[in-house]
Order: sequence, then C-alpha cells, then structure tokens
Amino acid sequence: MLPELPDRKEMGRYLALGQIGMEMVAPIVAGLLIDSYLGSKPWGVIVGAVLGLIGGFVHLVQLLNKMDSKDSSRSDQESR
Repeated sequence: MLPELPDRKEMGRYLALGQIGMEMVAPIVAGLLIDSYLGSKPWGVIVGAVLGLIGGFVHLVQLLNKMDSKDSSRSDQESR
C-alpha cells in the first residue's frame, strides 16, 4: 500500500518556510566569510545576523499576509 501523497499547497508552504530559514542563515554565513577574509571579527557576523533577521521577518510577514488573504477570500466564497 502506497503512502498518501502530500497536498501540493501544503508542500509549497513548507518550501516557502524553508526559503525563509535560508534567507536568515545565508547572511550570517556570508558575514563569517567576510570576517575571515578581512579579519573584521565579529562585525560581519553581526551585520549578517541583523540583515538576515530583518529580511526573514519581512518575508515571513508577507507570506502570512498572502496566506491570510487567500484564506479569507476562500471563506467568503464558501459562505455565499
């Protein structure tokens, strides 16, 4: 018996959340590389962490607003 395939919309949401996580981690790694190349420890990591958190939270809020507007429009159509 084959396992049930996951819903495509649900998988898309998981991928978007994974992308947000990578957006938060990638600037920190870039800051580490810049610190090791320029010898400016710990400023590259600090700047990368701040930029990653701000960018990740902005993207997360946009994603949640988009999901909320789709859910509210769907519930409006179902109530008619």
